Parts: sequence; C-alpha cells; structure tokens
Amino acid sequence: MDKKAVVLLSGGLDSTTVVAKAMAEGYRVYALSFDYGQRHDVELDAARRVAKAFAVAEHKIVPINLRAIGGSALTDDRMSVPTEEADGIPLTYVPARNTVFLSIALGWAEVLQAHDIFIGVSAVDYSGYPDCRPEYIAAYEQMANLATKMGVEGERLRIQTPLIDLSKAETIALGVQLGVDYGLTVSCYQADDQGRACGVCDSCRLRKRGFEQAGVADPTRYWPGVG
Repeated sequence: MDKKAVVLLSGGLDSTTVVAKAMAEGYRVYALSFDYGQRHDVELDAARRVAKAFAVAEHKIVPINLRAIGGSALTDDRMSVPTEEADGIPLTYVPARNTVFLSIALGWAEVLQAHDIFIGVSAVDYSGYPDCRPEYIAAYEQMANLATKMGVEGERLRIQTPLIDLSKAETIALGVQLGVDYGLTVSCYQADDQGRACGVCDSCRLRKRGFEQAGVADPTRYWPGVG
C-alpha cells in the first residue's frame, strides 16, 4: 500500500526531523514549504536542500503574502526580532500561520488522496505559540474531517505531530538516530543571506540549548563573531 503524507517543511530543525520520521515510517513524502514574506526566507534554501537530500516524492513552495497583514516581527520590518526572553507570546508569533499552512496542506492532501499531514510542532521546548498546542491540533483535525470530501466519505484524515511531547534535545537525538544532517537546516529568525544564524533570537536559543543538552555537536553556522 502506498502511504502518502504531506509534510510541512520550513527548512528548520524540527520540520526536517519530521520528514525523516515520516520516511522512516514508510510514508511517501510530499513536502510543502511556504514563501510567506518571512524575513528569514533563506530558510527556503534549506528546505530545498532537505527535500533533495531525502529525495522526497515532490516538494512544493507555495507563495502567500502574509506581509499584507503583518502583525509579526517575521513579516513586518517595522518590528524587531526579540533577542531576549520575555513572558507571554513573543513578537515572532505570526497570526494564524499554522492554520493557514495546515489548510493548504489539507487541500493538497485531498488532491493526493493522502490521509496524513505531518507538522513539527512541540508543546515542550517552544516559544509559547498558541497554534503549537495539542488541543489546537486536535481541534484542527476534527475540523479537517468535517470540512473535506475525504472526511465526509469516511476517509479519515490525521494531523500527525511526532515531536509534540519531545524537548528540543529529544528531537535532536531522534534526528541523529534517523540520520538527519542538521547542517542542512536553518532555524534563525534573522539568518543572513548565507544562512548564518544570529545566535540570540528565541529560535537560536532553543536550538543551541537543544544541541548542548543532547550532547551533540552543533553544526549551526553563526554570524561572524557570534557562536
């Protein structure tokens, strides 16, 4: 049986691990990335590298202009990417991003007749985004099965979150076990055009701490003078 899955692939550490996990489980992976106006669009180069390295069945990069609504330090140049930890939901939260991404993934899954959509959200080491919580994923899956021809006809759709209960260190350990080359990935919210990381944004801090706790050498390339 040809198991197909749409896997959201940003080019970062988590989504790359999810690609490896889906393939290890025997899925034929259709990777989906988004050019949504993010300031760190160099992550799309990483997504291309990852898709090629894993020889996925197909890789689509879909353009969506989320800069048109702004509201995030990742889509509005008037807002600076925070470099210090703070309470509450950070400025790097992109309004409704996972809902938008999952909806397009859901449409492609219907076209492909794929019953599974994978997304690399975590409720352990994350930035407090509301659309990374288990209850959000459960609600979205319920909606997906109510709103699609597949779901109405009894072809149940599943939103798979293999990292939801893993820390960043545990995610890295899983990826290493699956043969992931994290040197291909970019996680930084303000990486330069060479993919080098700032080392101080929230995503960089989580990534760096994850490698340290996992006891794995960090392959991240940083801005000159940063490490």
